[in-house]
Amino acid sequence: MIQETLVTTQNNLGVTHIAPMGVHIEADNFIILPFKPSTTLANLLETKVAVLNYSDDVRIFAGCLTGRRDWPCIQAEKINGQVLECALAHTELEVISVEEDSLRPRIICRAIHSVNHAPFKGFNRAQHSVLEAAILISRIAWLPIEKIEAEIDYLRLALEKTAGPKEWQAWEWLMTKIAQHKAGGSL
Repeated sequence: MIQETLVTTQNNLGVTHIAPMGVHIEADNFIILPFKPSTTLANLLETKVAVLNYSDDVRIFAGCLTGRRDWPCIQAEKINGQVLECALAHTELEVISVEEDSLRPRIICRAIHSVNHAPFKGFNRAQHSVLEAAILISRIAWLPIEKIEAEIDYLRLALEKTAGPKEWQAWEWLMTKIAQHKAGGSL
């Protein structure tokens, strides 16, 4: 199973990095597969800890993919790490092993502490659309733009029916990123 989460890591200087990431769950292990090179990978190898943040604020997923990474955090309870203030729940992880790979090493972690902060009341269809669009944007360098546009058109239908202000804001950030890509701008 893969859970779409927000992974927070820190380097030894205490600089926090937030990354939306699909984390694999295998038995009692959490498998993080960051690309080489990445800040998440460097931080995990340096500090051997991370926090999985479960949030229904899809702006953070979209924001991290569009250059908006400054989200309020608080100190984790059992590790030297940060938890997103808006997290409905979080799990503090410790790296137990690393399986090397030239593209995406498998960082195998175990939970050492989990906390529920507020109830998760489910995603509406607009939140789902933003999450799926964010995943497409994370692959924009590899996927044909025609495929991305076709899927965006489909996702927009649910967005238009169920979005609130947060979902519309996140969507606009992602659509701007697509427009920049099509115009030949940087990602």
